[in-house]
Amino acid sequence: MAKTIMIQGAGSNVGKSLFVAGLARAFSRRGLRVRPFKPQNMSNNAAVTADGGEIGRAQALQARAAGVPPVVDMNPVLLKPETDTGAQVIVQGKRFATLRARDYSKAKPKLLPPVIESFQRLAANADLVLIEGAGSPAEINLRAGDIANMGFAEAVGSPVILVGDIDRGGVIAQLVGTQAVLPTEDRDRIVAFAINKFRGDVSLFDEGMQELEARTGWAALGVLPWFEDAWRLPAEDVMDLSSRRGGKLKIAVPRLNRIANFDDLDPLAAEPEVEIELVEAGRPLPGDADLVLIPGSKSTIADLAHFRTQGWDIDLQAHLRRGGHVIGICGGYQMLGHRLSDPEGIEGPPGEVPGLGLLNTVTAMRPHKHLREVEGHDVDTGHRVTGYEIHIGETTGPDCARPWVEISGRSEGAVSEDGRVRGCYLHGLFASDAFRAAVLTQLGGTSRITDYDTEIESALDALAEHMEEHLDLDRVLALSAVPAYRKSISST
Repeated sequence: MAKTIMIQGAGSNVGKSLFVAGLARAFSRRGLRVRPFKPQNMSNNAAVTADGGEIGRAQALQARAAGVPPVVDMNPVLLKPETDTGAQVIVQGKRFATLRARDYSKAKPKLLPPVIESFQRLAANADLVLIEGAGSPAEINLRAGDIANMGFAEAVGSPVILVGDIDRGGVIAQLVGTQAVLPTEDRDRIVAFAINKFRGDVSLFDEGMQELEARTGWAALGVLPWFEDAWRLPAEDVMDLSSRRGGKLKIAVPRLNRIANFDDLDPLAAEPEVEIELVEAGRPLPGDADLVLIPGSKSTIADLAHFRTQGWDIDLQAHLRRGGHVIGICGGYQMLGHRLSDPEGIEGPPGEVPGLGLLNTVTAMRPHKHLREVEGHDVDTGHRVTGYEIHIGETTGPDCARPWVEISGRSEGAVSEDGRVRGCYLHGLFASDAFRAAVLTQLGGTSRITDYDTEIESALDALAEHMEEHLDLDRVLALSAVPAYRKSISST
């Protein structure tokens, strides 16, 4: 019978996702059938699953770490922010509704049954289910109806490990403060703690660990030093995005407000000859860029307005006059055309706006969402490409007669007459080694990575070994427990 343990954070972005990925790889290497699970996630960086749905990109990485294909049950509720106060709600891989934050709070109790259903399906074929929380249980104002942290732990009777991020400072206050504000029943669910992201001599925190044990009564699992190869693994949170310096090829990426599926950048950032420069609002696109890559967006028309507000449309024209290249992926592809329309108000208020006019195409938003894994080839070189589609909208126009790729007998994407502007809906295509090498060669560079998948696998193995060395993983297993289901979650 499966056992479970839940990893919660003493704050947001403490490294829970990679923590779970490392545990998944470590325990699967020990021969256990491991499944990752996150009841509720908030991210616009999504992955398409083999069963035709979408989940958070972090859960797809965790599934890979566990050696199993990602399925929708690993992340039954996914929130994809569209505005500052509202998000598209995905339930078991499919669009459920678009809700404002206050309305979502009212809807949460109705989402517990499908969340439990997904968890039970996973547990039926596992020895260990690693549950990842969201944010922090210290946000007690969100406790009523909670399905992401202690509310879910209560619903399935899971013990909890609390992780603190020492890199931000104040980690003792994070953990002790969390214990202080939690109600007694929630406090008692925490059985152990771990410290993450330590830089320097770990022994310098020995007294801190002793103090934490004495003040909380929780078991100490250890201090995990900073994992230097973490940047090689796909990031889920936009806050984890950072520029990658070095390399003679510069790729400029405007950081959109609702940037989505930005793992497209990871294979490029891993290349030693490539420098990725993320361009923040208020800064111009760099004049020495070889390529401007416009990434995906959850709210394309709103992000296009933001793009223009920054003056990036003017910078982009100057970039092309200097002989530069432009690539748009998904939402970025839609922006490159002459016109975008959203007559039904799917992504925002109904309307139509002019695009950047760099491709002779038009895009209309449609209710149907395309969700599929695909395989095809680059039209110019014949190199094989794989990836996934996750978009609404249909793009048509004369430049589509010059497709970028062919997928299962159909054309995909568009290329300008001079070949320097191109776009498509296909995410993940740069992970295809020969294709990526051809793109870099076209820009005047050279690919140094011949097998990107092996790079990811090696990083996951290194993460597992890192955790085996520095944490008491035997104790993690000893603290895990068989689920003990309750009929409802607490309202307090």
